[in-house]
Parts: sequence; C-alpha cells; structure tokens
Amino acid sequence: MEVLLILVAVLAALIILALLRVLVTRRPGLPYRKRDHLLTAAERSFYGVLRRVVEGRYQVAWKVRMADVLWIPGGTADHQRHLNRILAKHLDFVLCHPESSAPILAIELDDSSHREGRRRERDSFVDDALSAAELPLLRVPVRRSYSPQELADVIRQQVG
Repeated sequence: MEVLLILVAVLAALIILALLRVLVTRRPGLPYRKRDHLLTAAERSFYGVLRRVVEGRYQVAWKVRMADVLWIPGGTADHQRHLNRILAKHLDFVLCHPESSAPILAIELDDSSHREGRRRERDSFVDDALSAAELPLLRVPVRRSYSPQELADVIRQQVG
C-alpha cells in the first residue's frame, strides 16, 4: 500500500512538472517569430555586388511590394481585382533615385524555380504589369558570383 502511494505521488509530481514545463516554454500572445535573414544567400550575394555597382547613383531597396511601386488610377474597372494581383507580390530589388526615391529599375533574381509553370505565369504577369507602368525590369539568373562590370553594363543598358 505504501509503495502504491509513493508511485502515485511520483507520477503526480512528474505530471505537474511536465505541465509546468509546457506553460513556461509556451510563448504567450501572437504566433509570430523573427526570421533569421531577410534575404536568401543568393540575394545577399547579389545585393553586395549591386550596392557597389550603383553606389552614389541609386538607392537599392529590396523585397519591395509591387503595390508600393505601382498604383492603379481611380475609376479603373475591377480596381480591387487589379490591386489584389499585386498586393502579395514583391520585387527582389528596386533601384531608386537617391533624392526622390522614384523607382528607376526593378530587378528580379531568377533561380531554377522560375522554370516551373505557376512561377512562369507569375513572372509573365510581373513583366506585363511593370511594362504597363513603364518601369524597366532586369531579370538576372542566379549565379555563384556576379561580375560587377557585367552588372554595371546591363544596368546602364536598361536605364540609359
């Protein structure tokens, strides 16, 4: 009988400890967590070269929502539908005028996922939307490294 009471007490203590551990480690409030990095390794690599190439001429913004770059005139038919199509999409990089912050050139890094059907549809829409807004788009294939001179030349061709 005494052994049974001891076992019940030990079991009760273990359950209480387990519940306390859950309560202590559980984070109260909202479920959000900070990401380790805002840019992927490929994006960080490209960004470092891009910054050096455009230093002083443009500001570089990254992960810019298309809805922050494009606008839809009032009175446009299906205004909300058009807005919804750009709200959740972002551009990898946007070169901006250093004083006015006006967008000058959008840049997308294209990795192997850009060959998939749904991604190709998304890319086609982005191409068309930026073209309609008269914002040039530079698509750059992801590489292990980037030549600053090649990148400078290609940006100069796009921007003039």
